[in-house]
Amino acid sequence: MHVFRDDALGDHDAVGLAEAIRRREVGAAEAARDAAARVRAVESRLNAVQTHLDLPAHGVDGALGGASGGALGGVPTFVKDNTDYQGLPTGHGSAAFAPRAARRHAPFARQFLSTGVTVLGKTRLPEFGFSPTTEYEDAEPVRNPWHTDHSAGGSSGGSAALVAAGAVPIAHANDGGGSIRIPAACCGLVGLKPTRGRMVANAQGRRLPIDLVVDGVVSRSVRDSAAFLAAAEKHWRNPKLPPVGLVEGPSERRLRIGLLLDSPNGVRSDADTRAAVTETAERLERLGHTVEPVELSIDPHFTDDFLTYWGLLSFLIGATGRTLGTDFDRRRMDGLSRGLRETYVRAWRTTPAVLRRLKRTREAYAAGFRGLDVILSPVLAHTTPPIGHLSPTVPYATLVERLLNYVAFTPVDNVVGTPSISLPSASATPDGLPIGVMFSARPGAERTLLELAFALEADRPFRRLQDA
Repeated sequence: MHVFRDDALGDHDAVGLAEAIRRREVGAAEAARDAAARVRAVESRLNAVQTHLDLPAHGVDGALGGASGGALGGVPTFVKDNTDYQGLPTGHGSAAFAPRAARRHAPFARQFLSTGVTVLGKTRLPEFGFSPTTEYEDAEPVRNPWHTDHSAGGSSGGSAALVAAGAVPIAHANDGGGSIRIPAACCGLVGLKPTRGRMVANAQGRRLPIDLVVDGVVSRSVRDSAAFLAAAEKHWRNPKLPPVGLVEGPSERRLRIGLLLDSPNGVRSDADTRAAVTETAERLERLGHTVEPVELSIDPHFTDDFLTYWGLLSFLIGATGRTLGTDFDRRRMDGLSRGLRETYVRAWRTTPAVLRRLKRTREAYAAGFRGLDVILSPVLAHTTPPIGHLSPTVPYATLVERLLNYVAFTPVDNVVGTPSISLPSASATPDGLPIGVMFSARPGAERTLLELAFALEADRPFRRLQDA
């Protein structure tokens, strides 16, 4: 289902809408009101919104909040509900506490607003972003607009559902194990996970032994993701990384691309996913790039180590939850969060060895890139599951097995800190669901990923939900 219609937003992507606003063909207030109407029209089916900003109470000027002259000036959007936005509660997708209104914007919220966007509210995520699907024990799941019986992905599932359905052109997402790329793949969107340190850091990440999470957006076009990154860089740029600047199209450079069809730790991708990745490799060769099989010699403990680290994060939330709300009760955390925490409690003595092995992953990953510019792989080991398959109500042992057989490719880039992008492939499942493909690169090489994405988008425009 979708809400594309003949209003101020039309079929515009974020860049196109910002240009229309600059040319005064539409007004920012009109775009915000029409986006809010689209959200209301789709929300009863998708369940993607956590909090609406009350436009009549705040006025559109209050919602704008960003830099009117920014590259995305006036573009309506949403912030994911694990990031503080002044005046709105931050609930982290959890029923373990009653969220309170944030007193100030988080550093990334300020960076996001610097691009000129109009924030209309906050989107839903699974509890603390731990799951690759946005589902709950006692609430309606976020549904995929391509097929509402299926997952919209996670953890940025609410943002992806709104963008894919046409409610807004672009929305905030963040990624600690695939949470930008997974919902992008599920919903047929572009999802760029930047290099660690490319965006302003959040306070929590700086205190962790390995900062997995980086912020970004999900979008319907490559140029939107490129425009966002360039605009965000004007607000703050990490001097330790090469600047990206505004990427506006493909490069003439021909790349050496490694092809990885199965997870380094032995999870085999399903037939539809393999076909999508193989077809993408063939297109790249027709465009003049060299594609060759690659092997990544990741430590065989990686999957278990990542799961232990994920459990450490759940343990820390359970131990410090009262900083989120005085009524925080870790017993009200969902089945996945509780299971992760209990798994860590049993294995906590292994923490030093787990951290050493995870940090060494960067060496093995760098070795796999020798002679290569990027690596092409699936985003996920199998196609988008139906609602319920990964629900936190599934018994923990079964749920973890399902998770590890699904999220088999994305976490490595979070541990190593490398940039990675999910793009819609030209293929679809038999029932029309999108299938994503992923490109990963060396630290700081977002420009290479965006140029390659532009080339694929120009070669065969991405499937659009409004045309399906």
